Amino acid sequence: MMIPVRCFTCGNVIGEHWEEFKARARDGDEDPAEVLDELGVERHCCRRMMVSHKDLVDVVSPYQ
Repeated sequence: MMIPVRCFTCGNVIGEHWEEFKARARDGDEDPAEVLDELGVERHCCRRMMVSHKDLVDVVSPYQ
């Protein structure tokens, strides 16, 4: 789950696309810009948040 769920700048909900974006783009399989286009994330501020976001859940709770 992406935290924050909304874009800081415009308030659009972007957390719903995080898992698919992470699975497809973060693993290096596909170009992040193409994945965001396919997911319908069009605004620059939302795209920036998706690309620059770092999941801290794995760091904070290593014992899953």
